[in-house]
Amino acid sequence: MRFFDGNDFHLRRDNAGPSGHHKIKPAKMIDLRSDTVTRPDAAMWAAMAAAKVGDDVLGDDPTVLELEARMAAHFGMEAAIFCPSGTMTNQIAIKLLTKPGDEVICHHYAHIYNYEGGAMGFNSGVQAKLVGDAFGRMTVADVQAAINPDDVHAAHTALLALENTSNKGGGTCFQLDALRELSETARAKGLAVHLDGARVWNAMAAHNEDPKLYGQMFDTISVCMSKGMGCPVGSLLLLPKDLEKEARRIRKKLGGGMRQSGFLAASAIYALENRFPLLAADHQKAKQLAMALQQCDYISEVVPPETNIVIFKLRNGLDEKAFMQMLREKGVAILSLGPGKLRMVTHFDVSDAAIDQVCNILTSIKI
Repeated sequence: MRFFDGNDFHLRRDNAGPSGHHKIKPAKMIDLRSDTVTRPDAAMWAAMAAAKVGDDVLGDDPTVLELEARMAAHFGMEAAIFCPSGTMTNQIAIKLLTKPGDEVICHHYAHIYNYEGGAMGFNSGVQAKLVGDAFGRMTVADVQAAINPDDVHAAHTALLALENTSNKGGGTCFQLDALRELSETARAKGLAVHLDGARVWNAMAAHNEDPKLYGQMFDTISVCMSKGMGCPVGSLLLLPKDLEKEARRIRKKLGGGMRQSGFLAASAIYALENRFPLLAADHQKAKQLAMALQQCDYISEVVPPETNIVIFKLRNGLDEKAFMQMLREKGVAILSLGPGKLRMVTHFDVSDAAIDQVCNILTSIKI
């Protein structure tokens, strides 16, 4: 098998792996696995500690109520519900907008299809129709072709679910005009439209977009605060007022009711006020990593980063697990998205100096 030892690639015929000499562990890991690994800084902790709280299940946590009102207004929507995770907000939306036996059009890279444990089928009894290109996007023609005819033999197409930015697509963005056309096409055919906006903050930062334009195009929007915005926990589902009561009922059934969750909501309010302008720096860090990878002859492909995600592939025959282990021994943690696709994600907790260090490590590796 192939593996990495120090800075060099070697061939080995057994399965022993790199061994036989002492490895010096780095003092601190540079964690590029995801932007979910961020931790609150002192200012965010202070905001959390000072939060006024109640019991959100009973509807009287003042900080949660403030966050929900501010987030709904920010996107120009009528209501918002604070939840533990983006998976939950996505799944509440799907449950609200479909009935068992329906079909959901989504990209074959979609988080709701690949990374939510089969929850669409488990929770809502719906199936997916998969479309799209190699970068997490789809076209009007894709959607039109995917809508089933009104025929008893076919599932009823009920929902178009889009993801912006696309995680598995490499942090790629839909342009607003494309989103608008897709939304109009779906609605003209009687479909509801949901946005998995786990990293919509990054899309808006990359293209200087008005969040209220998103509110005009979607029936529901899932917005995550625990990725680039740096909160420890939490996502919000934005939705029409007439769906709010049922959405809260579904959240309860899914176990998403939290008590003194104002401490978490306070981190989201702090992030809304302070973190969004910092996302552009994460995008620049991703570009710097991509430039370093492009200089490495052991890399076969680097997807040009549009936001804070860098997707790349090793040259044929090189062992991805061994590469990831070698980087970890050098103090860098990255993630695999499946065979042939490795990922680095920049975020608030990775400094400019740390990015420089990673670039030096990558370019020093020799075959």
